[in-house]
Amino acid sequence: MEVCDLLPADSDEVHVLAVDDSLVDRKVIERLLRISACKVTAVDSGIRALQFLGLDDQKSPSESDGFDGLKVDLIITDYCMPGMTGYELLKKIKESSTFREIPVVIMSSENVLPRIDRCLEEGAEDFIVKPVKLSDVKRLRDSMTTREREVKAGNQEREGGVRFTKRKLTESSDLDSSPPSVTSSSALSSSPSSPSDSASPSSSPSPSPSPLDSPIRRLRMTTTD
Repeated sequence: MEVCDLLPADSDEVHVLAVDDSLVDRKVIERLLRISACKVTAVDSGIRALQFLGLDDQKSPSESDGFDGLKVDLIITDYCMPGMTGYELLKKIKESSTFREIPVVIMSSENVLPRIDRCLEEGAEDFIVKPVKLSDVKRLRDSMTTREREVKAGNQEREGGVRFTKRKLTESSDLDSSPPSVTSSSALSSSPSSPSDSASPSSSPSPSPSPLDSPIRRLRMTTTD
């Protein structure tokens, strides 16, 4: 396995893992990536790529290549390789919870449409027909830069949304904890009442006196006695 310019995990440079069983093709893609200001790690098989990523189940802890903590921003792999094809490597990467978000680009010297469709459906970022040109690599580099900017912008928006939500929740809790307002009796007495409530018993007309309560009736009764 050829390893070039290994990066620590906190490096800001784009680190590309190039996978190809052809030494000539590896050298070509390596050179193009370097011209495009990328760091490169080149391996000769899909199995070696899995070992680099720590996804090889058959690898014992004592066989560690010392790549723990290294970041990988992009994986470029040939399609036709002995032992493990680029499509099988793509599936392994997309099944990993750690590396599934890493974009994977498939290269092939054969322009077979069903093969291209299958790789894209499985999650490949792009499919490049060999020979790989500098314009292809620059396009990938620009796509990586755009992706990084979008991720950073999305993280900033989410952080701002969380802060705004927390502030709103704090204000809401303050409102909920304030004592309920009490309406004074003077306010109640000054509030307008409905027509039905305005008729109090004191304002209702007094009943007409009965005949026994009349002064004339009492006078007549006294005279008779």
